[in-house]
Parts: sequence; C-alpha cells; structure tokens
Amino acid sequence: MEVSFAKEIKKLQLGDGEVFEGEGILAVTKALLQSGVSYIGGYQGSPISHLVDVMVQAAPEISDLGVFVEPATNESSAAAMLGASIMYPVRGAVAWKSIVGTNVAADALSNLASPGVMGGALIVVGEDYGEGSSVSQERSHAYAVKSTIWLMDPRPNLPSIVRAVETSFELSEASNTPVMMELRIRACHVQGVFEAKDNVAAQVSMNEVLAEPAPHEYERLAHPPVTFGHERKKSDERMAAARAFIAEHKLNEHLGAPDGEVGLIVQGGLYNSLMRALTEIGLADESGRCDLPILALNVVYPLVPDEIVAFATGKNAVLVLEEGQPEFIENEIGTILRRRGVDVVLAGKDFLPLAGEYKAEVMAEGIGAFMRRHMPQTGNQLQDTAYADELAALKAQAARLLEKPVPPRPPNFCTGCPERPFFAALKLTQREIGPVHYSADIGCHAFATFAPFNFGNSILGYGMSLASNAAVASFQQKRPVAVMGDGGFWHNGLLSGVASRLLNRGDGVLVIMKNGYTSATGTQEVISSPHADLKLASAEKSATHGETTIEDALKGLGVGWQRTVHTYDVSKMRDTLLEAFRTPFGGLKVIVAEGECQLERQRRIKPIRAKALKNGERVQRQRFGIDDETCTGDHSCIRLSGCPTLTVKTSSDPLKTDPVAHVTNGCVGCGLCGELAHAATLCPSFWRADIVSNPSRWDRFKARFRRFATAGEVPA
Repeated sequence: MEVSFAKEIKKLQLGDGEVFEGEGILAVTKALLQSGVSYIGGYQGSPISHLVDVMVQAAPEISDLGVFVEPATNESSAAAMLGASIMYPVRGAVAWKSIVGTNVAADALSNLASPGVMGGALIVVGEDYGEGSSVSQERSHAYAVKSTIWLMDPRPNLPSIVRAVETSFELSEASNTPVMMELRIRACHVQGVFEAKDNVAAQVSMNEVLAEPAPHEYERLAHPPVTFGHERKKSDERMAAARAFIAEHKLNEHLGAPDGEVGLIVQGGLYNSLMRALTEIGLADESGRCDLPILALNVVYPLVPDEIVAFATGKNAVLVLEEGQPEFIENEIGTILRRRGVDVVLAGKDFLPLAGEYKAEVMAEGIGAFMRRHMPQTGNQLQDTAYADELAALKAQAARLLEKPVPPRPPNFCTGCPERPFFAALKLTQREIGPVHYSADIGCHAFATFAPFNFGNSILGYGMSLASNAAVASFQQKRPVAVMGDGGFWHNGLLSGVASRLLNRGDGVLVIMKNGYTSATGTQEVISSPHADLKLASAEKSATHGETTIEDALKGLGVGWQRTVHTYDVSKMRDTLLEAFRTPFGGLKVIVAEGECQLERQRRIKPIRAKALKNGERVQRQRFGIDDETCTGDHSCIRLSGCPTLTVKTSSDPLKTDPVAHVTNGCVGCGLCGELAHAATLCPSFWRADIVSNPSRWDRFKARFRRFATAGEVPA
C-alpha cells in the first residue's frame, strides 16, 4: 500500500494525560493498545479499514508492546484468530465490515462463543447500514443473539467509544464470552477528542512468550457432547455474569430528565441523531439538555431486566428507537415488561419505520407522533411538522435553483482504471457473439453494472461470481462469464469457485482482474501483490516465502486453459474472450486480466516525478486529446470507454451542431481511448502528445525542427 499513516501512528503513541484528536475508528485503535491487547487481526472494508491498515504500518513503532498484527485473508480467518483467547489469558481484537464480513465469519464465531473465552475477545464490526452503505441491509444484532455474543453499541463520541473498548474486554473476561462492538459509518468517522492513557504491554505477547502450551481441556473444545453443556452455560452462568457486570459498571446511561410521564429507550449509536431530532422539535436545547428521560443502551445485548423495569416503572408510555428490522430490542423489552407485570404502553415500530436509517428527520416525525398520542399537552406544541416543512422547503428551493433535474451520476471507475479496458473489450466481444450471462462480484469491477457497460445478472458475494453461475451453465447455450478481482479470488473464489468447478468438470469462463491489490477497500496487499512481503516480521521470515502468483495457483489446481492478457491491449483481450467462448475445450477457461491499480500507480510515481522535477531532471509524460475538426460527434468512444475525462464540448466548427468529444486535463495518459479507436475501428480523431519537462538540448532541437517543419520551413 502506497498510502502513509505516519500522522495517525504518532497519535497511537500518546501517553497518559495527553489529548488525542481524530476520528472514531482511530480512537478504537488507540483504545486497543491502552487495553493491553496481545494480538490484533482483521479484514479490511469500509468503514473500519483504518484500524487494520494503521496497525499494519504501526507495527515497527509499537514493537515494544509485543502486539501481534495480522491482516487476514478473509473474515473467517480473522475470527479464528480469537481462538487464542479460549485457552490462554490473552486479550485479542479483530475487525471487519458487517454484515458481509460477519456472514463469512459466522462459523468461527459460533465455535468461539460455544466454549467461551478466558482472555478478553473483542470483535469490532463496521455496521455498514443506512445511507452510504455498500452492502445488503441487514443487522449484526442477529448474529449476536444467535451465538450469544454480547453486543456493544456505544454513543458516537470518542470518550464513549474508548470506554466501550476498554470495558468490552472486562465484560468479556467477567462473563467468559466474546464481545462484539458495532460502529456505524458516522461513528467510525466522527471527529472528537479524549484524554489518552499510556499503552499497556500484555503479560503474554511476542515479547513475553510462554514456555509451554496450554493443557488439554476437552471442555474448551466446540465439540459434542460438551457443546450441550456450553449452551446451558451461555444462558445461565455467562448471561447472569454479563448482566451483573453491565449493571455494576453502569455501561448503559440514564440521560435527559430524571423522570417523566413518557421515556425514550435508544440504541447508543443513534444518540447523536436523536439529540439532533429532539433539538429541532423543541424537546432539547443546543447543549444537550433534554425534557424527556432517556435510557441510552450502550450494550444492546444482553439487556438487563432490572434496568428496563426501573426505567419503565411510573411512566405511561415508553418509545424504543431501534434502527432496522426485525425489532430485536423492542420485542425483548416487551417480554421483560410482560413477565415483570409492568403496566406501561410500549411503542416503537408503530411510530417509526420498520427499515432504513434513523436520521434526525425520521426520528423527529416518529417522536412527534408518539408525543401527541401519549403526552398531548406537550406533543401538540412540538415543532416536528415545522421541521419537516422546513426540510421540504429547502429541497424545493434547491430544485428551483438547479432549474433542471440533476442527471444521475452513478459510481464509476477511476480515471485510468485498468479494469475499464476489459469491459470495453467485452462489449466488443458481445457485438460478435451476442449477450452472455454475466456473474458479477464484489469489488471495483462491480462499477461495470452501471452505464455505459450495464453488465451483470447477479452479485452473490465476495469471490462468489463463478460459484453463482454453476447451475446457469447447465441450461445456457452460450458459456456464462464470471468476473472477480484478485482480492475476491484469494478471499473466497479459489475454493468456492475454481476448485468446485474443476471438481465437477464444469464449463464456463472466469476473468480475474489482477490489479495487484484489494483496491475497493483501500488498496491493501494480497499474497500476489507486486513487491509485497506481506509485512512479515523479519528478513529471515521473508526469505522463506517465495513469490506467489494467481497463475501458479490456477495451474496447481489443474486449470487446463488459462491466458494472461494486459487489459490495455483491447484488441488482444477481445480476441482472447472470443477464443474462450468459442473453443471446443470443455473445461473451465480462465483469463487473468492484468493491469496495476491506477490509484496505487499514481501514488507511487507522483512523488518520484515531483522529486525529479525539483532536481531539474528530464521528465516525460503523455497526454491524449481529440482533434475537433476530425471528430464526427458520433460519441462511440464515450459509450465504449466511460472514462470520466472523456466528455463533450461545443464544436469550434459552426457547421457542426452536435457537440464533439473532448479529453479534460484529468487525463492520466493510460491510452485507452486510442486503443479503443483502433480496436473498434472508430474515427481517427485521437492524438497523443509527449510532454517533456526540463527538456534536454536534443529535446529542444527536435521541438524547433518540428515547428519549422510544420510551418513549411527548415531551420538553418
């Protein structure tokens, strides 16, 4: 990875009493070090990528702590790392994106939660739910309940988040149960400050190794018949211990007014949005003082019955603000109140949406309706309708100012992305053979599902594209094609897709985008990344690991038909695709589409270029453009390419009524436009210019000669 986290790493080294300033996910990273962790692992993905990325780069600076850091190949292997805390008194933490990562890790989590843990085990999940999400809209809560893993949902401010991390380890050890902490997108990126503490070196670590392994204890294996006893321990001993710890340490917070006719119970992670809503409708002021009693659940599972009963007693009605569905918390609270005989009206999803993110305006509407029903003397004076009208007026004003509707701008490939040429080649291929079933995957290449490519019949999961068309291949005349990235290939595709297809002697075409990194999650390295040693601990360890390539892995599995083609060679890629679809070879055909991630390439070469320019060295780069006079205005180049820098402008020729194609200054000189013009036999309007900075005498002579030659003169 070419991105540097030097500034963030300095913050991790702050000591007792110093002020930490930054975003939520980095505060989590600092809190882990303050808690004396022995190991940290995880798999990258928004919004928690920073945690793993920063720790990988910080390893040398925090070597005195002896923390073992491992960026795992997938979430399942990350979850399995927590097995160290089953038999040893060591604290460990792992992180990933949820809900997708939790789906992958589910088996390991079940077998971790069953025997329980000796050392504190924390799972930090980026709850990618609501606006801005990039995954299926499901909640991690279901996994916590299913496997009996305690679930933290701290208020989104840095002191609360840091305290949640520290107490999660204590809660885990007090109840011998792993703890999951969910952080929504806003919590991960919230900015704030907290008073730091010294980092703590664990008693067992890379620097303090054990002489002997743990003794064999069958009770600590997730294996029958002891798993039946594990289940009873979960519901009896561990649950009781957890509830006692939560109550004793006041992990859930009573905020707002000390008492009242009605009250609000809210997930801790929604607290900031709730206060914004209450402020807008007149139930709270700007400093956070509120007219209603609020129970903020920083631990949403398990709930503490005594806390719920104490909060609800004496009130006419209680509103539960729980984001997403189904309403786990509301249903559990209802059960607690019914069993304890508490006579109170419990409201929730009857006033608030069943699904979707609970933004301030959504909460304001629901709370307003609740108050008018159960406390009309106050509810009838609220400003919720005025707030809704204000928002509607702002949206209407924006629409008027824009005059015309804003055209949709779907996500797109980066400028110069090496994956774009492949999809242009696939469009050219389908001109000859017609449309084929296309199984898409998770990654940058999923942008091809949008215009101008519009490819994709299904997306089933990371590295699952080939597996998802196994049945399709049995009833299609033409071979289906599956596309996955090298990140997806190593994450899941090698076994779930390739090995399965070879085992069953299935047909089909697989294209692996070999850009060198898991680019969509932040260009983290994979085992086949160029020049990557995977941050191994020592030079001696690096020497024991040879270069690993996708091609060798495919060959080792027994793939009999494979080709490696550079993506920018559009003509060759088109011809290779045609060969794959038409060959009489009946097994799996794999095309490795090679081309380095343009973001990483630019991050690497820009500093080199800047240094060379500063030193007065000769630097040459390419720019592409379009000749206005030659361009016909057909725009086939745009429809085939989709490059953000390839756009249109008004022609300088007054006789041309249609706009002509134009290349903006954002061009990185990848050359795709020219390649497409050649491969698709488009108009010859593209030109290439070599821009030379700090030119040599020979460069200057050639430039003068060309100017004179163009003018019809020859210099003396």
